[in-house]
This record gives sequence, C-alpha cells and structure tokens, in this order.
Amino acid sequence: MFYPPSPRALTPDIAADLSRMLPTGVRSVGLFVDAGDAEIAAVTQRVPLDLLQLHGDETPHRVAKIRSRFGLPVMKAIRVAAADDLAPLPDYEAVADWVLFDAKPPRNVTALPGGTGIAFDWQLLTRTTVRKPWMLSGGLNADNLAEAVSLTGAKMVDVSSGVEDRPGVKSVERIREFLGVAARL
Repeated sequence: MFYPPSPRALTPDIAADLSRMLPTGVRSVGLFVDAGDAEIAAVTQRVPLDLLQLHGDETPHRVAKIRSRFGLPVMKAIRVAAADDLAPLPDYEAVADWVLFDAKPPRNVTALPGGTGIAFDWQLLTRTTVRKPWMLSGGLNADNLAEAVSLTGAKMVDVSSGVEDRPGVKSVERIREFLGVAARL
C-alpha cells in the first residue's frame, strides 16, 4: 500500500524489506492511488513488484500509460455503488490486465478510496460480463465471504479491513477465520 493517507501505507524501504521475506511463488502487489510516474518509479526501483494495483481515479489512458511505462501487469480497481459505476468496465478491460471490484466509499472528504469495510450490492456483478481476470473486494469478512462468492462467482477475493481489529492492524484470528471459510468454498 503506497498511499500515505491510509493507515496501511508502507514506505518503499519497509516494503522492500517485507518483499525479501515472501515465500517463492507469492506475488507482490503495489497499490497506488492517483500516483505520478515519479512516485511509482520510487517504489518499483526498490520493491520487486509483480503487479500494480491502481485504486484511484485513473483514466483508461492513464492505466495504459502506467502499464507501458513500468512494464508490469496492471489491475484497475472499479469502485461500485450502482449499476452505472460498471459502465467504464470495457474501457478498463481494454488496457488493464486485471480488474478489481470494490465498494465505492462514502461521499465525504475524509473517506479513503478503499479499505473502508463497506460492501456493495454484489447482485450488480451477476448481470455483468467480465472479460479479464478479476477479483472481488469491498467489505468482505469471514461472515459474508461465502455469500459474496456464491452470488458473484468470484474465483479470487481481496480482503483488508475485514481481517483487522482496527484500521491498519491485522488480526491473526480474523485472518485464520477468513482463510478457513475461503478454503471451504
């Protein structure tokens, strides 16, 4: 997470140290929010990332530019609250390698673009054809994971706040519980 306002944000130095501890086969994803090229370069020069996740208001043109400039696969987060929010999906599928569906945050100045613990109406995805690999995110936790996967057909999920005791502080117990549910699906 390379978005300083987030309680989950890391510096490139800390991320580089953590990346050296990853087991073989585990992919590392760098999450950015409306980052400039210099900011992304400062991270990618220090941290061996496998994927760039763009979680801001990046346009399809900007997504394509980042993908080309950094030579890494890109996942674009699409924030969803209503069916209209899915309208740009084809434009992003044309330039991104992956898509992530997340809940649109509340409309207030202090809301973060993700990791809010808010879910969206997963039924919206049942009427959506997705042509790229995709992940489901947004308010997932051990209590609602089975329903979310059943409704959407998601093969991959992303969780953050749903396994935390408080913003930025992960709970080993909640992680175990979430993984236990995921293993049964």
